Amino acid sequence: MLQTHSATLILSIRNINIRFGGIVGLQEVSFDVEEGGIVGLIGPNGSGKTTLFNCLNCLYRPDEGEVIFKGQPILHQTPYHIAELGIGRTFQNLALFPTMTVLQNVMIGVHSRSRGGFFSNFLRLPLVRHEESKIRNKAMELISFLGLKSVTHHPAIGLPFGTLKRVELARALASEPKLLLLDEPAGGLNHEEVEELVKLIRAICDNRGVTILLVEHHMNLVMQVSDKVVVLNFGKKIAEGTPEEVQRNPGVIQAYLGDGHK
Repeated sequence: MLQTHSATLILSIRNINIRFGGIVGLQEVSFDVEEGGIVGLIGPNGSGKTTLFNCLNCLYRPDEGEVIFKGQPILHQTPYHIAELGIGRTFQNLALFPTMTVLQNVMIGVHSRSRGGFFSNFLRLPLVRHEESKIRNKAMELISFLGLKSVTHHPAIGLPFGTLKRVELARALASEPKLLLLDEPAGGLNHEEVEELVKLIRAICDNRGVTILLVEHHMNLVMQVSDKVVVLNFGKKIAEGTPEEVQRNPGVIQAYLGDGHK
């Protein structure tokens, strides 16, 4: 049984500033993510959402500010070590290996947690054979969890886009993240697939103990699934609160949702 909401912070973003030449990427952005929760990060195109994700992954180095993950500052880390610390991520543009099967793609995610090195893999030592079996079992469990069993041995190429999104989600979960950054998970999905994604995101949080921070343009999904919503515009945070509070915020309606939002 997973913990319900607690006040334990898993992520604290403090006064992040980043500029690209003369362009402001983020300006004084601060907010917290509670462990066991789902936070939606929204804003118009160019508002700084993906820039912030890239800072959390240490793909970008902010000019000022700090990011605290599980009580430790992380901005000095490499992207590889960020994943080791327990931060996983999916991307807007799928980064799967097209000729590999679904199982192989997910196993690559589990491999990042395995102990076998190059020479032991090359020699197929007993430790690695045992590890390989564990990796396969873990991958199969995730494939089952995400409803992908029917395409386990199908190459990624040729699969429907919605299915590929779930494969990438399985691979991100394979590294056993404590915090999962979802970058536009509903992009390119139809209505039924979005409804299924809502249930999946909730299940990942509630059943697997993964805290989620998601960037998303699909307002229905964000408002259904998020415990808290943070809104960026022109690199600044303009609102933060429950979905209901954010939906009623005049500044958000003007900046992002538009007058026609129902």
